[in-house]
Amino acid sequence: RARQSAAVVLGRARTGSGRDPFGHAPSCARSGQPPQPSGIVTSIAAEVLRLVAFIPEGFDPEALDAKVAEIVAWAADPAIVDAVRAHNAPLPAEQAALNQDKWRALTVLDPIVRGFTKNAAAQILKNKKDDLVTEAFVSDAAGFKVAFIAKTSNWNHQGKPKHDVPMSGKNWQGPVELDESSGQQQLQVAVPVLSGGKPIGSLVVGLSVTKLQ
Repeated sequence: RARQSAAVVLGRARTGSGRDPFGHAPSCARSGQPPQPSGIVTSIAAEVLRLVAFIPEGFDPEALDAKVAEIVAWAADPAIVDAVRAHNAPLPAEQAALNQDKWRALTVLDPIVRGFTKNAAAQILKNKKDDLVTEAFVSDAAGFKVAFIAKTSNWNHQGKPKHDVPMSGKNWQGPVELDESSGQQQLQVAVPVLSGGKPIGSLVVGLSVTKLQ
């Protein structure tokens, strides 16, 4: 039995194309920053702490890095930037009246929902979609939806890292999970939509784990 300490072991940074000396990909929010030693201390007797991380078999981190670079370019498309900028103005009355419960009650055939899948920004997302992409949606500065490939589970993502981190000007990557909207095992990446170098919204893209090989 160990008293008063349990160690977190830091692994050696993986190196590869485009990665910094610490193993961070160019899209990583901690790019250029050295790893920080971490520790967990207990005030009572403790058993050995075991941390388990599941890495999908065949997962290719460099394929992910390449896709994130593509997604950054998507977010810079003038149609997406213009759509987000326009949506940052006061919302139309029918959208301003929405909340999460009302959003979930809308069907995919509702004119409001169809509007988000038919606008110019949504067309860009559809044109960019390939077998790797499971979902994609654009949000304005307040987290409200601007465009998407398919109806999202949530009307607003403000307060969630997938929106808040890009709004700080950084990219974000989530864990592998089963997505409620697409029903597929995926990980999400999010990047800022920039105007004049400042974040005005976010673009979130779900990527199929099985295709990242």
